Amino acid sequence: MIIIMCKSKISGARITQTKIHYEGSIEIDEALLKESGIIPGEKVEVLNLNNGSRIETYAISGKKDSGAVCLYGAAALSGKVGDEVIILAYGFVEEEKAKSVKVKLVKVDDKNRIKK
Repeated sequence: MIIIMCKSKISGARITQTKIHYEGSIEIDEALLKESGIIPGEKVEVLNLNNGSRIETYAISGKKDSGAVCLYGAAALSGKVGDEVIILAYGFVEEEKAKSVKVKLVKVDDKNRIKK
């Protein structure tokens, strides 16, 4: 059996921009992508802690160390600048290996900088 497991989590991020007239996605600072193991084009789930929305979209890489967490296209309607979000990515794992999966957790401050 194959299990869907959370593999990556960016916690405490703040939306820095929204833009409706854009091909839909979420732009994420390249440094956050690298640290979390999320790759450009990968499907992600965005959980908005301010309004309760949960959306699925795909990640695109933003400028490294820019702090960018931008919602584009239809995704832009699910939040506003300053909203706190959690960004999750999942993977398919064989059931026997699922117990050993460790989530790559990246915690960020209010400017989307990685907390050490």
